Amino acid sequence: MSDSDLPDLALSSRAARRSRIVRGVVSHLLLILVAAAFAVPFVYMVATSLKPADEVFTTPPRLLGSQIRWQNYSDALAFLPFGRFILNGFMVAFCGTVVVLVASSLSAYAFARLRWRGRNSVFLAFLMTLMIPQEVLVVPMYVLMRWLGWVDSYQALIFPWAFTAFGTFLLRQFFLTVPRELEEAAWIDGAGFVRSFLLIMLPLARPALAVLAAFTFIGYWNSFLWPLIVIDSVEERGTVPVGLNLFFGQQGSQWNLVMAASVVSMAPTAVLVLLLHRHLVRGIAATGLAGR
Repeated sequence: MSDSDLPDLALSSRAARRSRIVRGVVSHLLLILVAAAFAVPFVYMVATSLKPADEVFTTPPRLLGSQIRWQNYSDALAFLPFGRFILNGFMVAFCGTVVVLVASSLSAYAFARLRWRGRNSVFLAFLMTLMIPQEVLVVPMYVLMRWLGWVDSYQALIFPWAFTAFGTFLLRQFFLTVPRELEEAAWIDGAGFVRSFLLIMLPLARPALAVLAAFTFIGYWNSFLWPLIVIDSVEERGTVPVGLNLFFGQQGSQWNLVMAASVVSMAPTAVLVLLLHRHLVRGIAATGLAGR
């Protein structure tokens, strides 16, 4: 390389560095815009929950009211048994998440590690159930719940949707990435399939289990159609979305109270995501949900 080529290399390196800086700035600006688009409705909801009732719809619209009314939250919780709705929703979501984790981890291990005739065909048929919308299943599912005597019960809220193919698919993809040599070493030491599953696969699958737990908990917590159909005694066994709908029907004109109740209903899922955010990032990357 001659000395005359050095200025050209310096110019090209500066141009490449400048190009990387420009791409980084543009990407960060786009991320900020996307984050703002998602954050604006939430900020407006929180601001509306703190406004007086006569200042929710003002012209021109204002983000903040003339005073901050924290009393809206106590009024919203006192108008209906909203604490009962939150307790019911948490219990149903927690129990449903536990059932999903147990059932999905066992079935995923069977599809990923055990060798049996028709395994791939059964797994493909199992995945095809994801294409069936919930609206198609609610009628036969309700007939089954009535035959079992589970209508208007917590069992009807937990078990019908606890055996879906999504959790099995998610954990199976993770189990396939675990080197088989780890299990073979355990088998040499005398461990069987059960011990290798409990002592090797499950500890390694904690990030994937965290992703599945978060998705499942949020799904149960936000479920509206099925609880609305199967629960008759809403004030006793209703969950948060059904309670919000009842609140809105009776007190729809006071949007500040409706927004206050909505903010309270979002708190558990927000706390869950904050607690599991590290595992969620690792689990999404490990299971292939990141789009790689």
